[in-house]
This record gives sequence, structure tokens and C-alpha cells, in this order.
Amino acid sequence: MEALNVQIINPKAKSVLLNMEEMNLIRIEVKPKLSEILVKLRRNEVEVPTLEEITKEVELVRQKQYEAKIQHNC
Repeated sequence: MEALNVQIINPKAKSVLLNMEEMNLIRIEVKPKLSEILVKLRRNEVEVPTLEEITKEVELVRQKQYEAKIQHNC
């Protein structure tokens, strides 16, 4: 089995893909967007981080990884 990421340009292509799914030739899985995942995670949390807080944390982790890579290459 091979997985592909497809961007639909022509709406007719979507109907072709749906027809192929009905014939059991392919399986279509729609992956949730980041915003949808965050909404789902936030339902169960008392303190919910903002998008800005998440972005800062991601930037810190990337900076640490970059610094570690630089030190490793020296």
C-alpha cells in the first residue's frame, strides 16, 4: 500500500476520487487541521495555552535543536 498527499485543483477530480473509493480502489482519510486538533485538546484542559504560547514553545525547541546541531558539527 502506498500513501499519497493529493491537492485537488479541479472539483471534478474530487468526484472521481469519491467514485474510486466507492469501488474500493482507494481509501480516503481526511486529516484534521491543527486548529481542529487544538479545539479537541482544549476541551479537557483547565489551562489552555494560546496559539502565541504554543508558537513561542515551538520556537524555543527549534532553537535548542539548531544549537545542538551546530555544536555537533563543530
